[in-house]
Amino acid sequence: MSAPAAVEAPAEIQFESVPCNLCGADDVEVVIPSQRPPGVPVDLRTVFRSSGDEPLQDRLVRCRRCGLHYVSPRLRPALILEGYQGATDEGFTSQAAQRERTFGRCIERIEKDAPPPGRRVLDVGAACGSFLAEAKRRGYEPFGCEPGEWMCRFAREHYGLEIEPATLFDITREDHSLDLLTMWDVLEHTTDPTAVLKRAHELLAPDGVLALTVPDYGSWAARAMGKRWVFLLTVHLYYFTRATIAALLRRCGFEPVRFRPHFQTLELGYVAMRAQPYLGAPGGLARKVVHGLRLDHAPFLYNVGQTMVTARKIVHGTGGAIG
Repeated sequence: MSAPAAVEAPAEIQFESVPCNLCGADDVEVVIPSQRPPGVPVDLRTVFRSSGDEPLQDRLVRCRRCGLHYVSPRLRPALILEGYQGATDEGFTSQAAQRERTFGRCIERIEKDAPPPGRRVLDVGAACGSFLAEAKRRGYEPFGCEPGEWMCRFAREHYGLEIEPATLFDITREDHSLDLLTMWDVLEHTTDPTAVLKRAHELLAPDGVLALTVPDYGSWAARAMGKRWVFLLTVHLYYFTRATIAALLRRCGFEPVRFRPHFQTLELGYVAMRAQPYLGAPGGLARKVVHGLRLDHAPFLYNVGQTMVTARKIVHGTGGAIG
């Protein structure tokens, strides 16, 4: 069997340079230079999966006009999508039960900060379906899309959920047909966040609610860890602060209602395993201690710089025109 075509493509044609997705400018300063060996093509299916943990290899820049941080040059959109479509991720799905606990708290926060007008929810980039399973248990009518076919199959076999193996732009939903749209650690992976949010605006009913989480490049964790911040990953194309995500939301017809630190619950052994590449020898020691104390499966609540944003759709004619 031959290797995937995208892997065989020469490295120089895998990449493209892009302008700022928020303001359209092409005036940047380099924040982190590229670490990628020249001429070596990217093995997409290894890198692009839900728990992709390859430290950032590409050049990170900051827009001088609006302050948005993003990767440029970056892999072409079709290649990134191909990577996600063909990836498997047993490590991610091993944490399904703990993810349900996290999402239970998220639903409670949404209902407190910006109660949706109804119970129809679409989860974009639904991964293995843990959020939708929890939403369904709480009385929501669940819909989901996820480009990874392996993930969709897991959701069907584990939760009995039919998630469309598609992107947000391919799903079979009518405009104004949703009350709540969620994106959990998704927007930073997309090649065009503006287009994604504008499509979300079209799908939501008047007064509909958008809830999402992103790694926050302005967080205490990002500032403290610097270039060793755990969310500086090859799979992440955009690095938002609260100011830049708020500006993007408003540009796309949403008004932010609440920003919260986002705390996840995962098994301690899994967290230790994911953290080891960033902590070096201390990380390896911590992992051995966790295993020695038989705490591998203990629930662990943590935050290393993620932010949850709840926003409400602005209806045209009330100051929320989309530019």
